[in-house]
Amino acid sequence: MRLPLPQFATDRPRPDHIAEVIETATTEFVAQCLEPEDLTFPAMPPFGSWVKAHDEESGNDIIGVITYATTTPIDSVHRARALGLSLADLRQEQPQIFAMLKTEFRAAIVGFIAPSVGDKGKAFQYLPPRPPQIHQGVYRCTAAEVVQFTEKLDFLRSLLQVKAVPVESLLAAALRSAFHCREGDRPWLIQAGRTLSILLKDDYDSLRYILSQVHL
Repeated sequence: MRLPLPQFATDRPRPDHIAEVIETATTEFVAQCLEPEDLTFPAMPPFGSWVKAHDEESGNDIIGVITYATTTPIDSVHRARALGLSLADLRQEQPQIFAMLKTEFRAAIVGFIAPSVGDKGKAFQYLPPRPPQIHQGVYRCTAAEVVQFTEKLDFLRSLLQVKAVPVESLLAAALRSAFHCREGDRPWLIQAGRTLSILLKDDYDSLRYILSQVHL
């Protein structure tokens, strides 16, 4: 079954609450998107975007970058088949289709924000003591959280070590997303490029490919 939307006093979920952890590991977690209220597909988070999963036991917000997303039938035996219908036609003629699909994504853990006495927690760009646990909520990071977390650039090294994904495209997408959240902070992006040039000093082709996808 698809995941039901969480219930709040207002019967409305937080708009940034997009998914729930269904698989977890030291370096990454998998989450299933929550079912929307209307007949639409769950919003698939963009590749390279920033999310967080709150670990209730430690109080840490685990920060992740989306590395993969997929929409598949809930029934693993039968594949979806082409129907030749528009989304409007699907809503009218085959509304059950939307309840038969699930959207999942994988996020690489790049660090965490630990709780503190002040308004802002402290950001750490290394693996947390433990990953988020099963069934904990996953949220879009706010622009302020992305800005805070990306003040340092150690996360670039973590992303370079992600396996089974096009790492160059992942780095470029994460930089574009952070650059947007930082409202076009040119000095920050230049510093990020310099940091990458050090990390990839023996791989000029990869460096050039990454930088070609990030524009000032």
